[in-house]
Formats: sequence, structure tokens, C-alpha cells
Amino acid sequence: MVCARAALGLGALWAAAWGVLLLTAPAGAQRGRKKVVHVLEGESGSVVVQTAPGQVVSHRGGTIVLPCRYHYEAAAHGHDGVRLKWTKVVDPLAFTDVFVALGPQHRAFGSYRGRAELQGDGPGDASLVLRNVTLQDYGRYECEVTNELEDDAGMVKLDLEGVVFPYHPRGGRYKLTFAEAQRACAEQDGILASAEQLHAAWRDGLDWCNAGWLRDGSVQYPVNRPREPCGGLGGSGSAGDGGDANGGVRNYGYRHNAEERYDAFCFTSNLPGRVFFLKPLRPVPFSGAARACAARGAAVAKVGQLFAAWKLQLLDRCTAGWLADGSARYPIVNPRKRCGGRRPGVRSLGFPDATRRLFGVYCYRTPGAPDPAPGGWGWGWAGGGGWAGGARDPAAWTPLRV
Repeated sequence: MVCARAALGLGALWAAAWGVLLLTAPAGAQRGRKKVVHVLEGESGSVVVQTAPGQVVSHRGGTIVLPCRYHYEAAAHGHDGVRLKWTKVVDPLAFTDVFVALGPQHRAFGSYRGRAELQGDGPGDASLVLRNVTLQDYGRYECEVTNELEDDAGMVKLDLEGVVFPYHPRGGRYKLTFAEAQRACAEQDGILASAEQLHAAWRDGLDWCNAGWLRDGSVQYPVNRPREPCGGLGGSGSAGDGGDANGGVRNYGYRHNAEERYDAFCFTSNLPGRVFFLKPLRPVPFSGAARACAARGAAVAKVGQLFAAWKLQLLDRCTAGWLADGSARYPIVNPRKRCGGRRPGVRSLGFPDATRRLFGVYCYRTPGAPDPAPGGWGWGWAGGGGWAGGARDPAAWTPLRV
């Protein structure tokens, strides 16, 4: 009897303590991976958490439900005083808080504020609704249910529809540390791809003979057409379902992320806006690309935006154009001989001399942004005249009706 009263007192103290912690826990709190321990099993009513097998799939800007339900092995327990906690796995031994609920008190943390809420579909439902999904939401989430001395947890993997693309900056190949690769992907509207995403891209036909960083700190590259300069004709050093005459994903393992330098494999997802090709009245150097797009209510497209438009919006254009990083590329959905070969993809002309090589430009317009010159405007000088060998300053260009 004394032990029972002590347990009840401990339970009341636990509930009160968590009521305070729910309101005061720091947004960036992290903790190490823990073992799930059932203190009271058998007929005592251990809580059991069930999550979705496999993974759930969404896209950038979408709404997704991360499914999680719980029940008790004994029917004597109710659902009052249950603490529900969602965390995201950011490293093998570290989590970041996403959402916590204890009775009527609910709190979302960090970038999840205003986007995360419980589904609340009856007793035992701990599912989390996540709105306006971002690239950074990709990954594994833990659903933890705790009632006094009993707890259990389950994992849900959130995957995103999208495209993996290799990237290196103007400075050349193998110039990026791990941190620089993360920044480079972010600057091009992406994140570092995961090993699973790279493997899926390889299965979808990605063939790239330069090693790049992945989000777990490993360095890999996909080979669909084996050749000697790309890991040889066999499977040595390969991972995944390949590794023979069909190629595979070559894996250098985990590298020193502050000293060693490679390229990057980035991932991006659905675009809320639209990428389009703009061919001004006169070819533009790179310095004039931003002004050309601005005249159409847009900005120069980033590399990730062009890849997303090619893969998810089926943009097909056999004309090279400037992108925001100073590279010149063009997207091919329907391969033809005069457009770079027999395989679909985004063709790259590298980083041309910005003062000499003149192209059109790929622009990106956000949703709802007006087009100030729909179909009847171009670039020129108000006084008339032509390009004149570049003698006139492109900074003086103004939009003119054509």
C-alpha cells in the first residue's frame, strides 16, 4: 500500500513537472538516442505505439500526416495525462524537438511553429499534421508517447518527391568541404541529398563520374555506364543493387568533412512558381541577365529551380541560358540529336566568360508575381539603335514594346 501511494504521488509530481517543461523547453533542445524501457509490463497496461511501415511521401509546399497511434495492453488506462512528443532525428545520436502536447497544452518548436499540429482523430491518435512542407523537413521523425512511468516510441520517415542533381561552383571540381557543399546546395535552391535519394536517382538513370558529398557526410557517385575512369568496369567499391556490368553507386565512405574537398549532390523538390526561358531582343551578357528577368517580374533562375522545372514541370528547351550562379544550361525532356545526345537531362555548358558569351536567360517567377511585359516587351535603348558591338552600356537598357 505504501508503494502504491508513493507511485501515485510520483505520477502526480511527474504530470505537474511536465506541465512546466512543456511551456519552458528550449526550441532547439536535442537529446541523445534512448532505449525504450517498459517499467510496468504484462497486465499493468504498457503503452504501445504504432507508426506507418515504410515511409510517407510529400513534396515541397504540400501537407502531410505523419501517422502515429497508441493503445494500452490493458484496458484500465485512459488517455488523460498522456504526453505526446515528436522529434526529428538530425544525427544518429541527436534529436531536435518538433512538437509536444500534454492535455490541452500544445507547443511546436523552431521552424515547425505555425505548421505542425495534432490530427486529433479520436482517442489514441498522436498523428502529426505538417503543413507547407519544406526541403529541410525531409528525414526521420520519432513519435513518443509517455504516461507516468510507461513510454514507447515509433519512427516515421518523411520522403519528398524531387530530383537529385550534381553541383560544383565556378571555381572548378572538387573544391567544396562538407560545410561549403551544404551552403552551395542551399544557394541553388536545394539541400544535400541523402544516400537513399542518390541511390534512387541512380536507379532512375543518373550517371555522374565525379564524387560528391551527401548529407550523412559520406562521399559517393552513381555510375550507370561503367568505364575505366569511373571506378572501372567491375563492382569494386560499389554499393546498392549495382556493382557489376550495370554499374552502381561508388562509395568512398565517410570523409573528413573539414579538410577533404569534393563536389556536391543536391536535392530539390516541387516549385511553387514557374521557370521560363527569356530571349531578349539582343543577346545578354551575364551582367544583363538579372535586368532582363526583372523586366518580366522574375529573377534569374537557380540551378535547382531549373532541374525541378525539367523533372517535375517537364520544361524542354534546346537553347542554353544563363543561371544565377553564372553557368549556362538547358533542359531536355525529349532527347534529339541536335540537343546534346540521346538521354534526357539538364545539359551544362559550364561557366562561360560572362563578358563574351551571350545567351538568353532562364528566369523564375514566384506565384502571384505579375508579368509587367506579357509577350510584347524586350530590352533596348529608348533612343533606338542596336547592339553596336557592345558599345552601349547594358545598365542603361529599358523595357521597350516590340
